[in-house]
Amino acid sequence: MKISQKNEAKSDEKNEAKMALERRNYILMLSGLALIVAGFLLMSGGGSDDPSVFNANMFSFRRITLAPIVVIAGFALEAYAIMWRPRPKK
Repeated sequence: MKISQKNEAKSDEKNEAKMALERRNYILMLSGLALIVAGFLLMSGGGSDDPSVFNANMFSFRRITLAPIVVIAGFALEAYAIMWRPRPKK
């Protein structure tokens, strides 16, 4: 009886559902999402109410350079968050 109980205990350990991602992965993913949203918010605005009037604010440093860098950083953080795996304990 003891042998079968050990086998059942081992099979229970193997059958335990393990999450594909850990808590740190989800935190990093939420941070990446926040960066992406912040980048798109930085890109918004700068238009003109009157279509016949040119508004140079549309081509500001914030919209042309900073916002795309922030969005790309957010996507890079998302990729890192998905690929990150903890090192096995020795």
